[in-house]
Amino acid sequence: MTLSTRLRRPALVAIIASAVILLSACSGTGGLAVAPTARASASIPLADLDLLDDPRAYEGESTAVLAATSVVPVTKNPEVTLPATITSHDLAGDTEVTVTSNERILGLDLAGSIAATIFGLGFGDNVVGRDVSTTFPDAVDLPLVTTGGHSINSEAVLALRPTVVITDGTVGPTDVVLQLREAGIPVVFVDTDPTLDGVSELTHQVAAALGAAEAGDLLAERTQSEITDTIAQIAAIAPTDKADKLRIAFLYLRGSAGIYYLFGEGSGADVLVDALGGVDVAKEIDWTGMKPMTDEALVAANPDLILVMTDGLESAGGVDGLLEAKPAIGLTKAGEHRRFVDMADGEILSFGPRTPGVLDALARAIYAPDAK
Repeated sequence: MTLSTRLRRPALVAIIASAVILLSACSGTGGLAVAPTARASASIPLADLDLLDDPRAYEGESTAVLAATSVVPVTKNPEVTLPATITSHDLAGDTEVTVTSNERILGLDLAGSIAATIFGLGFGDNVVGRDVSTTFPDAVDLPLVTTGGHSINSEAVLALRPTVVITDGTVGPTDVVLQLREAGIPVVFVDTDPTLDGVSELTHQVAAALGAAEAGDLLAERTQSEITDTIAQIAAIAPTDKADKLRIAFLYLRGSAGIYYLFGEGSGADVLVDALGGVDVAKEIDWTGMKPMTDEALVAANPDLILVMTDGLESAGGVDGLLEAKPAIGLTKAGEHRRFVDMADGEILSFGPRTPGVLDALARAIYAPDAK
C-alpha cells in the first residue's frame, strides 16, 4: 500500500465515525423489516443448494449470515519469540517498534479484521479489549475501547494496560493512537490492502508483532486455502457468460446522517464482487475509492444487485425508505426488483480469517436466497 493510500484512510474514518454517531443516536428504528430469508447450512455445498435459474431475475431482499461466527484458532499454543523488533507502517512513515510482551493485546481497526486475526493465531485469551467492529462471540464481552463509532477512547485503552496495540490507521484520531505510544505502549501499525492477497499479508504482520511467525504461516496457509476453495465453489455456480453475470454495486449507507456512498476500486467492495462472480459496475464507470453516490453514476452503472451493510440499510429506513430518499436507485434493475443483499457491518468487509465464511454467506444469499 502506498503512503498516499494510507493517508486517505483517516478521511474515511471521519466520515464513517460521524455517521455511526448519528446512527447510534437513532438506533431505535423499530426494527425496520429487511425481509431476511433463511440461509442453508454451510455444511451443504454451494453446488447442492436450490440455486436460482436466473440470478438477475430474482426479486426481493436477502440477508447473508455467517454459518460460523466464532474464529477458530489455528493453534492453541503458538510458539512465541520475544522481544521482537518490527517495522510499524505509521501513517507518516515507517518506525521501528520493539514488542516485549503479548500478554495483554489490543487489535483495533475499522472492520474487526485485526482482532479476528489475533484470535485466529491463538492469542484470544490475551486480548483485553475490542473495537466496535469486533463482534464475534469470542470477543463481544470484552471491554469496548472505541466510542462514538470508531473513535478511540485513550483513557479506556490505558485502563486496560495493554502490552501491545496493533492497528492499521482506520480508527483514530491518529494523534490519540500515537499518544498511546508516547505513554510507553508499543503501538504497531500494520499496512495491508483490502484484498484477498492482503489477508495473508495482514496475518504475517500481526503474527510478527506478536512474535509468532510460525503461527502466522499456519493461519495464512489455512485461510488462503479456504478462500481458494470457496471462490472455486462460487465460480462453479455463478454464470460464466458475462451477459448473464450479476451486475453488482456496493453502497455504504447512513441514512440518518444523509450519507450515501458508492464504493469503488480499492475499497474492498470490488474484491468481494469479483470473488462472488459478479460484474463490478463501479469499475465499469471508473469509480475509485469511496465517494458520495451520485444519481447519474448509479443510473449509469445500473446494477442488478446492491450489497449493503445491515445497520446501514436500517438507518435508511429499510428498502422502502432508501428508495424514497434516493429515487434514482429505483430506476436501476436492483431498485426495480428490490434486489438488496445485506450483511452485518462488522463482517461484510472483514478481510481476515472470516473472509472464506463471508464469501460463502454472500454467495448463498445471492445465488440461493430461498434455500432452507
